[in-house]
Amino acid sequence: MVSFEDFKKIDLRAAKIISAERIFESQRLVKLRVDLGGETRQIVAGIGEFYEPEGLIGREIVVVANLEPKTLMGIESQGMLLAANDNKPVLIVPEKNVKPGSPVI
Repeated sequence: MVSFEDFKKIDLRAAKIISAERIFESQRLVKLRVDLGGETRQIVAGIGEFYEPEGLIGREIVVVANLEPKTLMGIESQGMLLAANDNKPVLIVPEKNVKPGSPVI
């Protein structure tokens, strides 16, 4: 179990995907540039087998904004998108359009 105090440390935010491209050496990894409302971040996500990069541009997603950066295949990921696992990743998205950077509460 995670305490409520620990859970509150996770910074979940709405983000808008502004660019997406496959990482050449990988079938799974996609490099995303996301608008977090006042800043742009790069996120590397393992969704390439199920999502075409062109179809991701303009979509709103939910990201963990305060995750320590991690390098995947030589590319820094500055957050993590949220997806459900239904035998494939299913992106977690806001019900309606929200301002990029809006906190998830």
